[in-house]
Amino acid sequence: MANKYMDTDLLDRAIIFAVKAHHNTERRGKGFPYIVHLMEAVEIVATITPDQELLAAAVLHDTIEDTDVTLEDIRRDFGNRVASLVETESDQPAEDLHEAESWHERKQASIDKLSKASRDAKIVALGDKLSNMRAIYRDYVTKGDSLWQIFHVTDKSAHEWRYRKLAEAFSDLSDTFAYKEFVELIDKVFCK
Repeated sequence: MANKYMDTDLLDRAIIFAVKAHHNTERRGKGFPYIVHLMEAVEIVATITPDQELLAAAVLHDTIEDTDVTLEDIRRDFGNRVASLVETESDQPAEDLHEAESWHERKQASIDKLSKASRDAKIVALGDKLSNMRAIYRDYVTKGDSLWQIFHVTDKSAHEWRYRKLAEAFSDLSDTFAYKEFVELIDKVFCK
């Protein structure tokens, strides 16, 4: 049986770009290369759409937030749509504040932005957030409430607030398996 041809040139380039951008970077507290998270985000997005620009944005979603890559680098190499999707998914750092001090403000701004975002942007963001929620659930099962100590903000209720608000922001994706899994994991971790 022959495989159906799918043009993956854009995604392939984005994966190589992300591997280079995140080279030698470990996923915080996980003991594995950062690229594993990005590939999981791509896999989640692929359960919703085959759109190569959304898949590319999923693998690139942390490049401007966590590496020296700029939004203009993404725009130049992958186009306006991918750059816009990556920008929507990226936290904007608060100047002159420690990460923990600006956490609630940054997360609220991100939730507000995602609430108003396009369905495409929400799909990319859901890929990231579901990957994060899967990791949180795995750690919660083995570590319990001590897992919150690896975060800049260690208050479990703050994380619950964030993830439940994200679920509200993503509610127009409620017809997807990824959204249903996201909500199920939130309920398991935060015991509601």
